[in-house]
Amino acid sequence: MARLAVVLFNLGGPDRPEAIRPFLFNLFNDPAIIGAPSLIRRAIAWLISTRRAPAAQHIYAHLGGRSPLLELTRQQATALQTALAAGEDEVRVFIAMRYWHPLTEQTVAEVRAWKPERVVLLPLYPQYSTTTSASSISAWKRAAAEAGLGAPTVSICCYPTEDGLILAQADLLRQCLAEIEHSPAGVRVLFSAHGLPKSVVERGDPYPLHVEMTAKAIVKELGMPDLDWRICYQSRVGPLEWIGPSTDAEIRQAGEAGKALVVQPVAFVSEHSETLVELDIEYARVAKELGVPVYRRVPAVGSHPAFVGAMADLVRRSLIAGCDPCSEKGGRICPGSVRRCAQAGGLG
Repeated sequence: MARLAVVLFNLGGPDRPEAIRPFLFNLFNDPAIIGAPSLIRRAIAWLISTRRAPAAQHIYAHLGGRSPLLELTRQQATALQTALAAGEDEVRVFIAMRYWHPLTEQTVAEVRAWKPERVVLLPLYPQYSTTTSASSISAWKRAAAEAGLGAPTVSICCYPTEDGLILAQADLLRQCLAEIEHSPAGVRVLFSAHGLPKSVVERGDPYPLHVEMTAKAIVKELGMPDLDWRICYQSRVGPLEWIGPSTDAEIRQAGEAGKALVVQPVAFVSEHSETLVELDIEYARVAKELGVPVYRRVPAVGSHPAFVGAMADLVRRSLIAGCDPCSEKGGRICPGSVRRCAQAGGLG
């Protein structure tokens, strides 16, 4: 029986109010987020984190002063470990957060001490971006090399249309649509994803393409060809131009049209501040002010059995394929024009 370590990657979040500013500093000090020289980047990160900390304190106050992300990721890890336990390998699922504890270096040390014979890296970001999956995988490989963790390792870069992921999202959306009161003007679905600066996408990042793939796959799975739906992007920060349309602009348009709204987070697989505060509180208030007759938000997939099954299938297939990185199809899923696809060296 071989020892298999599976590492789930996620953003991380502050575990207490005092952690909010250092969490933000770690985020903005990532060269994948701000591509300036080290000293300049640290100064920028210090400035942004200091200025944003008061607003972030207010946001996390709605959540008891801390992010629920680690607890929810632990639930996903437990469910995945159970799903993989029926195989021939001895499996242990670990968690590595990019910007707060457990940080990458800590988890590398834990995995090394466990002495696995194989390692699979699984970002909890279905849609690939150089700012998320690539950053996490690259940080892991650097830390693993420094720690002498030499077990054969494969990484999963993206799975925007993985069957179980789409089944889970369609199931949750279908339930929400069945429960709402329709307005005379009908219902519109907004597939909302975390935004990116436009400059990142112009350099060849495939993220918005993958978001579109996910949204189209959900609509197809629903079997509702006449569904009124749109893709939008939330969580804009800073002075840079971001990809659009923005979620708040789409809420405004729905209000003007008298549409009921169902908002589904398609790039977040766990609840955290962007869903529980931004979507549930801030955008719900905006929708009310703009005359949206009904506003509902679809839950994140969390530990939905179909999503857990999808993660297990991805792990099994990546071990068979042996690719690094592996997409949901094994090889490249992006068009050749996408310059920073993971399969084209986008991991570094």
